[in-house]
Amino acid sequence: MSDSGTTPGNLARALLGITGFGALAGLMITAMIAPTLAVASVGANSAIGVFDSLPEFIEVGEQAQKNTLWAYNTNDPADGYTKIAEVYFQDREEVSLEDMSPHLVNAAIAGEDRRFYEHSGVDVNSVIRAALGNVISGDIESGASTLTMQLVKNAYIQRSQFLPTEEERQAAYQAAIETSFQRKLNEMKLAIGLEKQFSKEEILQAYLNITGFGGNTYGVQSAAQRYFGTSAANLSPVQAASLMAIVQYPSTRNLGDPGNYEDNQARRDVILGNMYREGYLSEAEYNTAIAIPVDANFVKISPPSAGCIAANEYAKYFCDYVVKNVENFAPLGATPEERISRWRIGGLDVYTTLNLSLQTVAQDRVWELVPSDEERFDLGSAATSVEVTTGRVLAMAQNKIFNDSEDGGGPGATAVNFSTDRPYGGSSGFQVGSTYKIFALLAWLQRGYGLSEVVDASRLELDQATFLDTCGDGGGPWFGPWPFRNSADLIIPSATVFEATVRSINSAYASMAEQLDQCEIRAAAEALGVNRADGGVLQTNPSAVLGTNEIAPLTMATAFAAIANTGVVCEPIVVDRFVTAAGQEIPGQQPSCRQGITPDVAAAAAAPMRSVITGGTGTRSNPGGDVPVIGKTGTTDSQVQTWMVGSSTNVATSVWVGNIVGDYRLSNYRNGTVLRHDIWRVIMQTANEQYGGEAFPAPPTRLLQGSGITLPDITGLTTDEATILMESLGLKLEVTTGTIGGRVGAFEPAAGTLLARGMTVRVVAGGGDGQSTGNLVMPNLAGLSVVAAIQAMDAVNMTGARVFTCVAGSSGSDPNQGVVAAHSPGAGAQVWNYTGVQIQVNCGAEPAPTDDIFLD
Repeated sequence: MSDSGTTPGNLARALLGITGFGALAGLMITAMIAPTLAVASVGANSAIGVFDSLPEFIEVGEQAQKNTLWAYNTNDPADGYTKIAEVYFQDREEVSLEDMSPHLVNAAIAGEDRRFYEHSGVDVNSVIRAALGNVISGDIESGASTLTMQLVKNAYIQRSQFLPTEEERQAAYQAAIETSFQRKLNEMKLAIGLEKQFSKEEILQAYLNITGFGGNTYGVQSAAQRYFGTSAANLSPVQAASLMAIVQYPSTRNLGDPGNYEDNQARRDVILGNMYREGYLSEAEYNTAIAIPVDANFVKISPPSAGCIAANEYAKYFCDYVVKNVENFAPLGATPEERISRWRIGGLDVYTTLNLSLQTVAQDRVWELVPSDEERFDLGSAATSVEVTTGRVLAMAQNKIFNDSEDGGGPGATAVNFSTDRPYGGSSGFQVGSTYKIFALLAWLQRGYGLSEVVDASRLELDQATFLDTCGDGGGPWFGPWPFRNSADLIIPSATVFEATVRSINSAYASMAEQLDQCEIRAAAEALGVNRADGGVLQTNPSAVLGTNEIAPLTMATAFAAIANTGVVCEPIVVDRFVTAAGQEIPGQQPSCRQGITPDVAAAAAAPMRSVITGGTGTRSNPGGDVPVIGKTGTTDSQVQTWMVGSSTNVATSVWVGNIVGDYRLSNYRNGTVLRHDIWRVIMQTANEQYGGEAFPAPPTRLLQGSGITLPDITGLTTDEATILMESLGLKLEVTTGTIGGRVGAFEPAAGTLLARGMTVRVVAGGGDGQSTGNLVMPNLAGLSVVAAIQAMDAVNMTGARVFTCVAGSSGSDPNQGVVAAHSPGAGAQVWNYTGVQIQVNCGAEPAPTDDIFLD
């Protein structure tokens, strides 16, 4: 047996090399020069036939360029714009040959195609040499590619990346790089076509701008900036040679990985030797260059100059959100695939919706109050503002520093955008706490129930089996007890829906949910564009009314904007217009708005939400000034997550502060539970200054009264008589003390109270004479602000329902804003601690200043 290493398989490959590359050589000679190499007639004729069927010419075309993102300086376009980012599909900046170092041009020719200026696209000598080399090796190891042929190959690779689907892109890419005679034939003929159409200088310029240099870096300008911190025009001989050393094997010779330095230097030194032999370098220049090692001192990796990681420090997350929304940019194409392809081509000036002045205020405030590097727990915060009537995203701030590099930037950085849903930033959202109660309020009002109806707030544990849920896919059915608590362990027998919203009373809202279909609550949320950030369906378990669903801040801002917009919800948009490199203007995203809830329901919901800000759990968030705002607070169990969401008629803002992961109690963190207020207030002060706002419409009378039942005076009735009467009215009776069968001495809520159907009336039955004495003295509330009146009743442990109404002739219409004119029972009356109180308010009168705050 021969020791030459030849095997049947090697021999077959060797024969393939002879016939294949022989045919190619013969083909080139026949097609370009003259028949100087004899090959088998069948192979030659076959090859020429294939050659003649190939296209004559390939249009290299414009390569992918950066897109430039712009933000408004203020809310007024006349104040101009600021560039916030340059983003790209490929990191590439095209430059002319005149703007490239001559050393770079020489290195390209010396390293890749020393007879570049002598051939017409195909180097016949190289083809013959490659054929012989492949015969010797027994495989296809050399392709004899000229710079022009490499340009053809790179053009096909580039073209593959702009196809609509990933499957098509992969298939075209593999076809562009496969090792086959068919591909080589194609490259040869197209190279000849290019040489007929373009000058050598144009071909060389295109090659140096299209070639990949590792990772997402394309073209010599971007490569020079990335690896040496300089321009293509200023490259030294050794730098130019080191760049050209990358092009054959960019994954193993690029300078972004120190592990590639040795391979890069080996190829670089070959190129330097070629440059010296071709006369491009003097002996002294060669000796100087070859002595420089490829190491950390030689390579100067520059921080990215493009991409969202290099964006304006205040706009990095917004930049990332824009990039992840490309498939939604309808003006760029009819399908998501077409839009992505157009974006990848680049060269667009993208005028976004971002208001940089508002963004700066939001971001500075978040950074000031919520550190990115808190060590005790994983503390996070996000603040997002949208324009109410359009859905334009005006601000998007976050405490963590944006970093989507491989090293991640450390514990103070992340690439996850907390403001958005998972497909647009990687976040799975956060439990929203009591802000979700607003959707139960909407469902309540859609039923025709009213704000002034009194609901049971006495129970702190309910049977989950009593809750109706017709959705069927929200995680149920639900069984067993559901215990919960009110903030500050508040115990209160009943409350109006208005008061339950203003004071965020969990027990009252649990009773409201018990009277609703949980699917109605979810439908109300979905009508305003609410969805789980992780893409799952909104849960409809009973506790969902208190905010167990994980939702993104942008989603909550959008939903509350709809309430401020007479029930019209507008999907978030981020681009106002595009301008191409040729100056053509393309419209941006058009507002996509629809009626989510009726204007009456929106107005009714806004009424207590206004009082949340002026005298409820959101008092600390009150931005002051002349622009009215509405809102709702939210705190989850154990104060793990905290929220403040609200809106003027022009701008809605959502602020979340809490645990990214983990369950650290924010009450154990300095000012932890009020940080959301201190962020939201400052953002909305700036928003109100720039955008203004109008008064919210008054709630319709029918949704104040609703379908409630006015409780008659049952004093003196026997408990049996009272029970029959209550049941006939759709109410329940519960005897709390005394003898069943005796007469009603006192009851709660008070006579005249508007009760929700199904509400429980609690009575104290005496011995039969109808007489009973209360255990408290009613304080004098006249002249007090509504807030002070509530505090006065709380101070003497009065826990009954409080019903506030405006007296005739009031200058305002909000019963939670003004001064108490009268009340029943009157001052000094003997009352039970659970006695309800009817309070008449001179609405609109200036209340006494107060700094007191109700926590939700």
